[in-house]
Amino acid sequence: MKHRVVRCCILFAAVLVAVTVASCKDDDEPLKPYEIQYADGAIHFTVRGASFTMIRVEGGTFEMGATSEQGLDDPDNNEYPVHTVTLSSYYICQTEVTQALWLAVMNDNPSLIHGNKMLPVDCVKWDMCQNFIVALNEILEGQFAFRMPSEAEWEFAARGGNDSQGYKYAGSNLVDEVAWYDANSDAKTHPVASKKPNELGLYDMSGNLWEWCSDWQGHYPPEAQTNPAGPDEGTHHVMRGGSWTYDATFCRVSRRNYLSSVIRASNCGLRLAMTPP
Repeated sequence: MKHRVVRCCILFAAVLVAVTVASCKDDDEPLKPYEIQYADGAIHFTVRGASFTMIRVEGGTFEMGATSEQGLDDPDNNEYPVHTVTLSSYYICQTEVTQALWLAVMNDNPSLIHGNKMLPVDCVKWDMCQNFIVALNEILEGQFAFRMPSEAEWEFAARGGNDSQGYKYAGSNLVDEVAWYDANSDAKTHPVASKKPNELGLYDMSGNLWEWCSDWQGHYPPEAQTNPAGPDEGTHHVMRGGSWTYDATFCRVSRRNYLSSVIRASNCGLRLAMTPP
């Protein structure tokens, strides 16, 4: 009996030591500053408390530029010629980058318009956006290749990708259903995902803020292209989507705009893209 008591005491002490060591080990391990959840066709990220979702866009072929549903009066010459583009699969963010996410990554908020951390971040230059992307990739330990979308990737996603219904705007032929623009914005941005999404579940690709793309400004080629990246050099970068300060015609999915990369403006923001991991 005495030996049984001794053996039980030794066993209890061993278990207690093992639990204590495991507990200390857990306490010593640094907590990751991010969480990742995978879903069908999407990846959900939480970075230092700020969440966002990347939507998979399956590769496909589409007609880029001022196609028939864009109207005859609105398009600019720079939306022609309409040309065939084929893209590989990629991911694009469900929303514009929010002030919450920018603050979590960069520890500052450059926006002119405040009041809600779910407002899209504004007043961001092209180079500032590149620095943000580098910092985000570092936080996520290089597991993912976040970047800006190319102009072609942006337009294909805005059109609804392979699920496109041929709308004039991103998700509707009625601009007020999907966009914040000068006639309904009350002269300010609005929290992301406040309007109807498009066919891929993407919000605010029409209106709210102009979104930087990776391309330099350039003319469209007439021939078919595969994964185009725009000119090799230039003076202005492409912006897409329209904004709260512009009228409805700028919210069309084929509408193009350009801005010097050194300019900050309260109607400029960004949307993340990502190469499939």
